[in-house]
Amino acid sequence: MSRCIIIDRRNAIMLVWIFVLSGIRQSHTDDKSSTTGLVNNNSNNNEMAPYVIRNFNETNQQLAQCQNKAHLNCSELLHPCIRCLYNYTCHYGQELLVNCTVLHQVECQGSRWFWHQMNCRYCYQTEKWQQSCDLKSNCNSVNGQFYKTNCTVHSDVFCLGNRSFTRNVKCNWTQGYRWSTAVIISLTLGGFGADRFYLGHWQEGIGKLFSFGGLGVWTIIDVVLISLHYLGPADGSLYI
Repeated sequence: MSRCIIIDRRNAIMLVWIFVLSGIRQSHTDDKSSTTGLVNNNSNNNEMAPYVIRNFNETNQQLAQCQNKAHLNCSELLHPCIRCLYNYTCHYGQELLVNCTVLHQVECQGSRWFWHQMNCRYCYQTEKWQQSCDLKSNCNSVNGQFYKTNCTVHSDVFCLGNRSFTRNVKCNWTQGYRWSTAVIISLTLGGFGADRFYLGHWQEGIGKLFSFGGLGVWTIIDVVLISLHYLGPADGSLYI
């Protein structure tokens, strides 16, 4: 004989509310846990991935520059094949010894740690002949302009701080124009604008040609200007 459970309206409403509230609480808990997992995964990816990639690239670049060094004595190796312990508390200009060690991946002969003599100064304080800078040709050398460029200290120089930095370099480049040639052309064929054509001043050259050198006045002026290095190539370069 089957039994029937009789539930009145009040109890039925209470049971429905209990089920609804339980479902809402469970959904909030699931969303929070999934969101927390995503945040943790993203933070781990953002922190770890660039670090691993950066170290990987730097190691490959160092190894590429330090290959085929097995026949050399370890003390003959230079940056970036070695790492040195610098004393940043030294006085500027002081001569001191620094302890250097060869990178683990680099092969060489003899002891892998040694001493190097250096002058206490930062890399940007080294002499210009101890640096290699990226030269530019889109500036005006005649006006003595300066431009900012990247410079790197030579590998045989021991110094403090970053080995690459930016500095202002005086515009000093040439395209092969000779000052002596320009003077000779100006003295002989200047009345026909040949000196202006040679230096790349085409518009002035045409005007000088059809005016017969400004009836001689323009010719004399250009001879003086070229002789004093005041009139130079149109591209802003220097004479050689």
